[in-house]
Amino acid sequence: MLKVRERELLLSLAAAAAAVVAAWLMGWWSPRAGFRLFLPEELARYRGGPGDPGLYLALLGRVYDVSSGRRHYEPGAHYSGFAGRDASRAFVTGDYTEAGLVDDVSDLSFSDMLTLQTWLSFYEKNYELVGKVVGRFYEEDGLPTPALTLVEAMISKGLEASDQEMRAKQTFPPCNTEWSSARGTRFWCSPQSGGVSRDWTGVPRKLYKPGAKEPQCVCVRTTGPPSDQTPDTTMHRNRGDLDHPSLGEYKGCPPLAVACSFPP
Repeated sequence: MLKVRERELLLSLAAAAAAVVAAWLMGWWSPRAGFRLFLPEELARYRGGPGDPGLYLALLGRVYDVSSGRRHYEPGAHYSGFAGRDASRAFVTGDYTEAGLVDDVSDLSFSDMLTLQTWLSFYEKNYELVGKVVGRFYEEDGLPTPALTLVEAMISKGLEASDQEMRAKQTFPPCNTEWSSARGTRFWCSPQSGGVSRDWTGVPRKLYKPGAKEPQCVCVRTTGPPSDQTPDTTMHRNRGDLDHPSLGEYKGCPPLAVACSFPP
């Protein structure tokens, strides 16, 4: 019972953390006194070369002074293409060509937006925020554009999806898996499989997810009430989550075996 309550507390804290991060993001977009507004052609002068006034880059329209990381961004350095511009897209795609070093993130996924949020956290922590660049993400008065509002919404949705994924992983932790050409494939469960620590081991099952081409091997609890019932529920079959409709057994594997092996 204590373990279940601890897990519920962990999940509630994760949800609260996601809400805090979302609120923090909303604060990032808000205008601040003393910020300088750059036109793209003005920001282009800040590439860290001889005679340049500084070494800046922009991410989602926010301009950071990266002079302290000069060896990464100065002319000739590996990330020099980011200097003097907003190349938000390349933070996700890794495309450092001129065509890829752009600020258009309109077709990126929720997961990609979370990657950008991680980069924002990095620059907020390590570099000085000096202004905003007028264009895709900020208006001439420094207020967010609809494009930035959409990014914010997608990051919030991505955080929600990440929280839901963590909850699902707590219910159905991934199996341990190994493969060799000599022995074939082996799935097995343990109290720490899939990076999820718990007070039960479980048995391997196929988890079918909507839209997924192949089922995923997960460990399924075999005793107590289903996860969608409260722990103190008395009316249940004491089969844990074995009867979940999205699960399937592995053919040739005993139903309650903690490991399944399949020859090559």
